[in-house]
Amino acid sequence: MEDKIIKSYEIAVEQYAGIGVNVEEALTKLENTAISLHCWQADDVGGFEHEGAELGGGGIQVTGNYPGKARNLDEMRADLRKVYSMIPGSHRLNLHAIYGDFGGTFVDRDAIGIEQFKSWVDWAKTMNIGLDFNGSFFSHPKSDAGYTLASKDKGIRDFWIEHAKRCREISAFMGESLNNRCVHNIWIPDGEKDITVDRMTHRNILREALDEVLAESYPASHMRDALESKLFGIGSESFVVGSHEFYLGYAVANQMMLCIDIGHFHPTESCADKVSAVFQFVDELLLHVTRGVRWDSDHIVILNDSIRELMQEIVWAGKLDKVCVGLDFFDASVNRLGAYVLGTRAAQKALLLAFLDPITKLREYEDKGQFFQRLALLEEAKSKPFGAVYDYYCLKNEVPVGEHYIAEIEKYEKDVLSNRN
Repeated sequence: MEDKIIKSYEIAVEQYAGIGVNVEEALTKLENTAISLHCWQADDVGGFEHEGAELGGGGIQVTGNYPGKARNLDEMRADLRKVYSMIPGSHRLNLHAIYGDFGGTFVDRDAIGIEQFKSWVDWAKTMNIGLDFNGSFFSHPKSDAGYTLASKDKGIRDFWIEHAKRCREISAFMGESLNNRCVHNIWIPDGEKDITVDRMTHRNILREALDEVLAESYPASHMRDALESKLFGIGSESFVVGSHEFYLGYAVANQMMLCIDIGHFHPTESCADKVSAVFQFVDELLLHVTRGVRWDSDHIVILNDSIRELMQEIVWAGKLDKVCVGLDFFDASVNRLGAYVLGTRAAQKALLLAFLDPITKLREYEDKGQFFQRLALLEEAKSKPFGAVYDYYCLKNEVPVGEHYIAEIEKYEKDVLSNRN
């Protein structure tokens, strides 16, 4: 089998060379591109604040009840370790605040601190990965009214402001401890189900709350803040305070990272087209790679047109070094580890396809107005054997090649997941 993979790769190298693409350079770029895996796929966004915690509102929902989800930190870390062993390359882990090491003691969101995340840092060191972080503004009594940082209730608002401040401190600790910058992302579910009259006040409040949250500066080498918008959520179908326009304006005014979640826009809206536009005014982007299906924004990533176009645009724009790629999906109807591996590999394949584009020749055609030639070359590139290149990349990284990871997942389910009640 190994000989066949190598032979197929050699043929692919020759074919890509024919259109002016250096495959080895493409694989080097892929090797140097880390993807931040999201911890919340492992347990359906429940977290570990208390035993049996489950996702509770906040404009998001997990469907399905596939057996074997992680019930505690040890199980989650074991599952993640298995996942990383099946994905080529070196990657990251993205944590939500509800996944702290609480030691069986309830610690409220406005009281969490570095202490609850020291064991995560220690674990990350053993795994040789970086960490990213998110505040958790959902599944809490103080978010049940639909507002957090944008709440007109000062008590509610102050609670969440303190939570956000502590999340930034934790993020800076992670980045400093690992000598690997942590991206701290802010997403809130604030909004309303039906016609909202006083939108202006809520957005004024959110702007002022963010000013307070972000008042303290941390070294850029330790952490960077990002803002994530959303089109709508369950219970916020008519009004979302943190819209794309609001966060874009705030990010530009304050020179922050903007997070583009490709499931948080209208299904016909191109997130790829936003890349070059936004980069005129901000210096970095955070991507949350997911797959929207009708109203739901968080299906498992597959190699579809939207993710291919997004990765192409990042590479074509020459901004790969200014983009942080993260995943954000949760599906409880399938094997959760399988979802991780499938989704991450799909994101990698989209990146690889972009790296394998004959961009130099395409730009030459475009500059000369040779648009038929440009379109024809783009079309021919689609049928080149990129799968053989990815298989070789997996082989080189000593992870399962092709569909063979399915058997690995099935074995882990039989040996480990099936024993969880």
